[in-house]
Amino acid sequence: MSRFKIGLAMVSLTIVALAAPAQAQSLQVKVWASACANCHGTNGKAQGAAATLAGQSQADLVAKMQAYKTGQRPATLMHQIAKGYTDEQIEQIAAYLAAQK
Repeated sequence: MSRFKIGLAMVSLTIVALAAPAQAQSLQVKVWASACANCHGTNGKAQGAAATLAGQSQADLVAKMQAYKTGQRPATLMHQIAKGYTDEQIEQIAAYLAAQK
């Protein structure tokens, strides 16, 4: 096997190895965000009285979740849900929902 083919194979394996964790993390974020669907609709697109989360800015979503988490924003359920996520998870969920159109 030529050096070029070996090098190409190594680069390909590296790309696959790097992509796998990113795909797994992306799937995990979708799982976390799916918990929001009960009230806020699939991918944050509410159909009822709950707020639509899709397309809101990431910063706004994070600020609201942090306010629920710390008790600064009153809620009947969101304060309990928000406490179940780490700050990093909240950032990732907010980024996912903000990217939904």
